This record gives sequence, C-alpha cells and structure tokens, in this order.
Amino acid sequence: MELIWLEDYLELCRTGNFSRAAEARNLTQPAFSRRIRALEEWAGVTLFDRAAQPVQLTAAGREFQPLAAMLIRRIADARAHVREVAGAEAATIRIAATHALSLIFFPGWLKRLEAKGLICCVQLVSDTLNAVETLLLDGRAHFVLCHVHEDVPLRLPPAEFSSIPVAHDRLIACAAPGLKASGVASLTEAPLLAYGGGSGLGRILRGVIGARLPALLAAPALTADLAGSLRALCLDGRGVAWLPATLVEDDLKSGRLVMFADASWEVPVTVRLFRPQMRLTPTAEEMWRLAQQFGGWAPARGGGPPQGLVDD
Repeated sequence: MELIWLEDYLELCRTGNFSRAAEARNLTQPAFSRRIRALEEWAGVTLFDRAAQPVQLTAAGREFQPLAAMLIRRIADARAHVREVAGAEAATIRIAATHALSLIFFPGWLKRLEAKGLICCVQLVSDTLNAVETLLLDGRAHFVLCHVHEDVPLRLPPAEFSSIPVAHDRLIACAAPGLKASGVASLTEAPLLAYGGGSGLGRILRGVIGARLPALLAAPALTADLAGSLRALCLDGRGVAWLPATLVEDDLKSGRLVMFADASWEVPVTVRLFRPQMRLTPTAEEMWRLAQQFGGWAPARGGGPPQGLVDD
C-alpha cells in the first residue's frame, strides 16, 4: 500500500467525482482510477459505489475514511518529528488560520508569544475554515486558529484534537450609516451580505441565527468567503453583514460603520487554537505551552478601543 493511494482516496471522498478528483491530484482519470482500484485490492473491500452519482462511499468506505486521514496525519507528524530531530525543521511552526484572524488578530497574538520567549519561524496559511480544517486533518499544519461557537461543532473530532481559547470576539450586524437613511428600517428588509459555503463565520451564523432569519439567509444580496470583502461591501453601502468586532472596531468608533441591530442579534464567539492530540515537534509544543498562558483580547462594546490582552 502506498501513501499516495490514501491521499487519492480522501480526495475522491471530498469531491465524489473521479474526473475532478483526478484533476486535483494532477492525474489522468484512468491513472487515478487504477490507484483507487489498487487501494481497494489492498484493503480487500470495495470502498466506493460507482453506480451512484456523485460517487458514494460504501459502508466499508465510510469506516475507512477517518482511519485513512489519521494514518496520513501520523505519517506526516512522524516525518516532521524526525526531520526536526535531524535539524531539517528546527524552528518552523505551520499554522493555518482563517482569513479574518490572519488579517487582524494573528500579528498581535504572535508578537505577544514572542515577547514571552517564543523563538521560531512561522509558516502561516490563510484560508477558509473548510480548508484549514483539512490541513490539520491531513497533518499539513501543527495548529489551526479559528472562530468557534459552542453550538456549531468543527470537523475536528475531540478524541483526536485538543483546543484552547486564546481570545473572545463577537459577530455584529453592521452597515454603512446611510442604509437606514435610505429607508431600510429592519433586518428583514435589509440586503444581506452573506458568507460563502466554505466560511467558518458563515457556518456559525447559519447555525445560530439561521432559524431567526431563514428567508434572508436563503437569498442573500451578495456572497463572499472573506470577512474583509464583506466589510468593504458594507462600507460601500451594499447591505448588512455580521462582522467580527475585532475587524470593525475602528470602523464603528469612527462612524464609518454602525451597528444595524441591537445586542440580541450579536453572536458571541471564541478564537480557539486547535492541535492534534499526538506529540508535536519541540518548537510547536513550546508555542502551545506559551499560548496556554494568556487568553488574548476581547473587543469593547459599542465600537470602543480594545480592552487589551488578558493574562491568566
């Protein structure tokens, strides 16, 4: 059995389509299909129901999916560990963070860790929540930094991944001051600027306020994966978006944006740092230890200045 067969298998699990999976793996479809067949022969079971469209996992295939992902992570972590012991990755930490946190929160958070003694080279990947979850699941990142709501679980099994809170935030319904002046009086009348399907903030909003605004969420005026893009659209007067307070504090303080709804529509969220349960490299373990020593910062209500970093 070859590691690339497992990677091919997981790609087909994600896409449900041989052609798209083959393209993502830079293979011709016949070559990709041969690899999947080889994996099934090695396992001694059929993993996919090819008669269904999109392709469906068999019962054995569903059982094998988390095991394959775990094997890839363990192999990747073992390789990273021995390379660090040999000096090849002596001080590199791979962090995957969602776009909103990469833009505003991450630089100050890293600076605080460095002030506490962290010495390392950081490789930061900024993407949607779906993408950064996949990086951690596949063992291609030491940590994931993302917004979390207690009622909206991530795709990271608690038995395999640990997390700690590093900051508190909230999602606020924001708009340009002129929106209400134009005659839009309530959320049910407002054009919604919504997050795309890969966005973690969108996942939280659909889970928390989806029942309160089903029609609005079902037919947004504009959709984007990035909170920064939705902020720009808000500033342009295009509609209402639920934006992280960490992102719009200055806009609210200056009056460029206003809170379009009262506090009952705010969604409290936590910024959490996730890691695998298994042992990481010494440098990554040191970052985890330092990250546990302080909580981060929480944005002030009403768009005021940040309250500052909160130590234990």
